[in-house]
Amino acid sequence: MLELTQALASSLDMSDILYTVVKRIAEIVNVERVSVVLAPAGDAGSVGYVVAASDNQGITNLRIDLDKYPEIQEVLRTRAPLTIADASTHPVLEGVRADMPQDKLGPLTLVPITWQDETMGVLFLRLLATRDGRPERGQLSRRELEFCQIASNATAIALRNARVMQTLRDQTQQVSFARFEAERRLRNLKRYANLFTSAADGLVAVDAEGRVLFANPRAYEIAGIEEHLVRDRPLGSLLDRRDRIKAVRLWRGVKRGEFPHRVDLRMARKNEQGELETRIFSCSFSPLQETDGAVLFSFRDVTPERTIAIELAKTKEFLESIIAASVDAIIAASSTGEILLFNPGAERITGWKAEEMIGKQQVTILYPEDGAREVMRMIRAPQYGGPGRLEAIRWEVLDREGRRVPVQLSAAMIRDGQGRASGTVGVFTDLREKLRIEMRLTEAQEKLAHTERQALIAELAGTAAHELNQPLTSIIAYSELLLRKTTEADPVHRAISVISSEGHRMADIVRKIGKITKYETKSYVGSQKILDLDRSSAEQSEGTPESTGPRAPGAKQ
Repeated sequence: MLELTQALASSLDMSDILYTVVKRIAEIVNVERVSVVLAPAGDAGSVGYVVAASDNQGITNLRIDLDKYPEIQEVLRTRAPLTIADASTHPVLEGVRADMPQDKLGPLTLVPITWQDETMGVLFLRLLATRDGRPERGQLSRRELEFCQIASNATAIALRNARVMQTLRDQTQQVSFARFEAERRLRNLKRYANLFTSAADGLVAVDAEGRVLFANPRAYEIAGIEEHLVRDRPLGSLLDRRDRIKAVRLWRGVKRGEFPHRVDLRMARKNEQGELETRIFSCSFSPLQETDGAVLFSFRDVTPERTIAIELAKTKEFLESIIAASVDAIIAASSTGEILLFNPGAERITGWKAEEMIGKQQVTILYPEDGAREVMRMIRAPQYGGPGRLEAIRWEVLDREGRRVPVQLSAAMIRDGQGRASGTVGVFTDLREKLRIEMRLTEAQEKLAHTERQALIAELAGTAAHELNQPLTSIIAYSELLLRKTTEADPVHRAISVISSEGHRMADIVRKIGKITKYETKSYVGSQKILDLDRSSAEQSEGTPESTGPRAPGAKQ
């Protein structure tokens, strides 16, 4: 026993110790085989391990199914030694006896290996058998059994100590490893400490309740607050009141594992003059590894960018409203001819809908024949307003039905920031109504000119009739007087008669001139036209008093 206890205390290498124990027990007690079977509690009693056998030093952790060894399960359950003198008749082995080899049915003794209230395993002894297979003895003596019990108790203590030492070694190894990892991580973090401190963005670590744990100097600078004012305060309390509900929703998402990026939040801070102003921060969230729910919150001041974006949005809306309200067609196309802009004015002029044109049609569909190519040539030519620009010209476009629509076209090249041509824009003014107005105006002008000519002729005819009537009356009167004082035999009688008849003829012409109401012409010599007195005065020639004709002879002048 002294030798066994010295062996158990001599080393922490349990494989060698246990083999020495079972070897010496087999020699001292004089049995065929001694084994140590351990049954870890974590395996629910169904698995055991043969960790040492006196007849085979190579066995260390042989896994066995304890369901096939009811005798071991019985000792583990009762925590009492068990002796089976005849395996063929013992009730514990009932059910597994048929599967056991005949040479293994000899006497067995099992001693529990117990530490306090924990049964760690059994000391399994198989007695010697004779050549005919019969055992030399049926069981161990009382002294031998007590010796085996003392050896199992010492083995339990050694196993317990070995387990504790192994646990300590494992813990020490884990602590050493953790310390090594911590030192390694610390060395790695030191390389990034300056980067974290000098980061351009504000970096804030917050706990699971949203309280500020740590912030880099840039965070305090951007937020315009001092460190002692935010320590252990909820992050939401620093935000603008209008965004606190939004922040609560974001934080609930973070707790669910949702970490948003580039979310705008507003914060009130003091400017250089000490006045409160609202600033806009673009915020991102990410989890901090190996922490109890802590989150890294990074942010940057994007107030100027957002202000510009708002102004650009307003400008964009204003320009879009102008384009939409324009009565002229405004059409933009890419450098490949694909239509990019098609305003309501273009819809009205061409009959096409914007959704049918934008991104689906080429601008060439709006020009007859080779019109689009000709327009591009004029845009590039200097004589039409300068390179890259085409001033207003008369042109024609095609509507949805293929009809030609007269328009006034102005166009220009669109260039990007590097001055490269990226597309074209054209402005079309519908000339159909203007041409109709011009046609009506021309007709009205022609009618007015005709009326003016008629009025002029009527006035001229009245003036001529009035001015000619007086001398013509005198001629007729004096010719009538001379005819009365002469006879047909007188040489001048015929001449005076001719003067009288021509005077009356001229009086008829003067009466017609005075009755002119319209302008009617007739052909004269060659291609010339002269006034047709009969047609021009026909409407008033009948039943009209001859008030403008010469007076009868003897009338009062």
